[in-house]
Amino acid sequence: MKKNVLLCTWLFLSALAGMACTDKQNRAVPVEVTMTKAKLFDKIKGGWAGQTIGCTYGGPTEFRYPGTMIQDYIPINWPDGYIKWYYENEPGLYDDVYMDLTFVDVFDRLGLDAPVDSFAVAFANAGYVLWHANQAARYNILNGIMPPESGHWKNNPHADDIDYQIEADYAGLMSPGMPNTASEISDKIGHIMNYGDGWYGGVYVGAMYTLAFVSDDIEYIVTEALKTIPQQSLYYQCINDVIQWYRQYPDDWKQTWLECEKKYSEDKACPEGIFVPFNIDATINSAYIVIGLLYGQGDFAKTMDIATRCGQDSDCNPASAAGILGTMLGYSHIPEYWMSNLKEVEDMDFAYTTISLNKAYKMSFDQALQVIERNGGKVEAESVTIKTQAPTAVRYEKSFEGLYPVEVVAYGRGQGKTLKEVGDLTFEGTGLILAGDVRAKDESYVAVIEAFVDDQLVETIKLPASYRVRRHELFWIYGLPKGKHTVSFKWLNPVEDADIRCSKTIIFSDAPRINQR
Repeated sequence: MKKNVLLCTWLFLSALAGMACTDKQNRAVPVEVTMTKAKLFDKIKGGWAGQTIGCTYGGPTEFRYPGTMIQDYIPINWPDGYIKWYYENEPGLYDDVYMDLTFVDVFDRLGLDAPVDSFAVAFANAGYVLWHANQAARYNILNGIMPPESGHWKNNPHADDIDYQIEADYAGLMSPGMPNTASEISDKIGHIMNYGDGWYGGVYVGAMYTLAFVSDDIEYIVTEALKTIPQQSLYYQCINDVIQWYRQYPDDWKQTWLECEKKYSEDKACPEGIFVPFNIDATINSAYIVIGLLYGQGDFAKTMDIATRCGQDSDCNPASAAGILGTMLGYSHIPEYWMSNLKEVEDMDFAYTTISLNKAYKMSFDQALQVIERNGGKVEAESVTIKTQAPTAVRYEKSFEGLYPVEVVAYGRGQGKTLKEVGDLTFEGTGLILAGDVRAKDESYVAVIEAFVDDQLVETIKLPASYRVRRHELFWIYGLPKGKHTVSFKWLNPVEDADIRCSKTIIFSDAPRINQR
């Protein structure tokens, strides 16, 4: 009898614990959330401030630790005047921020219904230098391939890269408590430069920002925001695994990092990341954001430090993590240790813009008020009432399906080989990328080449010598019938003092090539 009573008591207490756990994981924010305008403004400021601080903190480590974590004994410094130094000496560090501000500025000038072409043209013609999916999209837009085709993987070998993920903060900051509204904004703008898992990076980051306005539970924010991502995607599976590993190893972020490396560290698409430790793929870098947020447990410094020490794009990842946490905490609750450096620059315009942090705070706040009203909320003299949204999944997309790199042919270090020296490219597979660039004394020069596959003209390509408007790769083609193919080129307008240099060829097939031993 006594054993039965004890057993029943144990079962009852276990059930209560299970219910509490389930409630924590599934509880929703209220249908309506009312807060003062001052609190809303404080949270928006916290998001921008956190992003800028995080970007600066991780700046010196960016891509210095590909495929490895930054060990605890390696110091990451925070001297006085640090942010101002970067503003004045290396302003390109803040591409995370001034890219966002391009879109914030278009909304400010043209309103919430600004067409996607306005964002695309502003982005493509901006004075800043770009890389990866952003640069591929810029080239596409300047050459008549507009969104969403500009970000589609068949037109953009970097479609799964991190680019929109680091730029989506604005969408969350202008959509407090409304993850689906942020997803709609990201559908339009995120497809300028990304597709599939690359797009999902921005959708997810934007959703976490929106929920940070209405919840102070990091695990809830991370888990609930994931509902915006289709479950069949690799991106969802990776982030979901990180959450489960966190629950399995709640005191050891390095174990979760290691599990993530074992399962998700392959980059099969970005030309710079194939067969090397470098990985700018959105999926793995989003995992590092989530590791920072979960194991940071609401502590600003700890969150930022862990997201940085995960490595790879280790300025962008702490920028996103600190921006999300900064939104949750609010500007007024970010420790002064970090804020003293920030306050020195709040009236200084970011490079390539006429927008300072103080201007960005106000612009995002004004846009958030408009979005709140448009989505059924209320804006009153001193307060706002937000109609919150239960997140729903965006549509499923997959880039580079059935495409696997099987061989890289490198053309030496440094100068590479000329297009003439490379000659015809004969290969066995289903696709190919030729990486390289045009070098000319006259930066206005644009080389024009014809590309032939199996003696059929497939593309006439303009290759600017200017780095700002360059084509990120010289040529690529996917989806060929599996078999032997030959790619050849004809340079239509060669001039003296100009070269088309080739760095490597990447060959793809419909299955990985496994070593047989």
